[in-house]
Amino acid sequence: MKVRIGVAVGALPLDRFGPLLDALDELGFDSIWLPETFQRGGVDPLVGLAFAAARVPRLKLGTHLVAPGRNPYVLARELAQLDALSGGRLLLTFVAGLDEPAERQAQGMPTGDRTGWFDAHLPAMRDWWAGKEVDGLTLDARPRQDPLEVWLGGRAPKALVRAGRLSDGWLAGRMTLEEAVAAKVVIDEAAAAAGRTISPEHFGTNLGYGPGLPPLREQVARWVDAGFSKLVVRPAEPPDDWVAELHQLAEVLDLQT
Repeated sequence: MKVRIGVAVGALPLDRFGPLLDALDELGFDSIWLPETFQRGGVDPLVGLAFAAARVPRLKLGTHLVAPGRNPYVLARELAQLDALSGGRLLLTFVAGLDEPAERQAQGMPTGDRTGWFDAHLPAMRDWWAGKEVDGLTLDARPRQDPLEVWLGGRAPKALVRAGRLSDGWLAGRMTLEEAVAAKVVIDEAAAAAGRTISPEHFGTNLGYGPGLPPLREQVARWVDAGFSKLVVRPAEPPDDWVAELHQLAEVLDLQT
């Protein structure tokens, strides 16, 4: 089982983004992750990952992307081009978005269930990426990865079943290891009921670290032992100096540069 460790970066002044990318790439991290929020600050994922694709040659480009509210064809086209231009480095986890009034308003979905978007549009996006025509539309560029995988998040029973039916992987968040292990069983059962399987290497988690939390290296070991091999780590509080933070993090995790 190949263990991969990426770093999630939240609110950050734009002029510090380039040096942060350089450090992530040079220190041997697998990927950068840009979680999408609209009112909490942070680098826009599509803008930031396009910049990263041109800036650094190796680093994979991950995002927790808020999909509901977007035009599915336009989004499929943007992501296909980003994957092609980056040489196939794009990592996608689709999320519903933060359930906060301002976030929902900015998303264009102030009320209602946002998660139906995945059922309605994700299959069509996969067909467009595969070069098929859907609703009279085809893409003018296909992604480099074939297929371009989409992971899902979520912890509610309905979300776990959807991950089993539709996703290529699942990234846990804000839950204990024991809860995630139980959720993985639900996902695998839902996948089997849909006549499909999810690779055992396509399960991961977001791991916070910092004061009051278990040591990061200990957390990583426990999750990997439980079968979660894709890890996205994030500090509990944004550091004043991200480059220095990454050097310390690489030492703690014993990354091979």
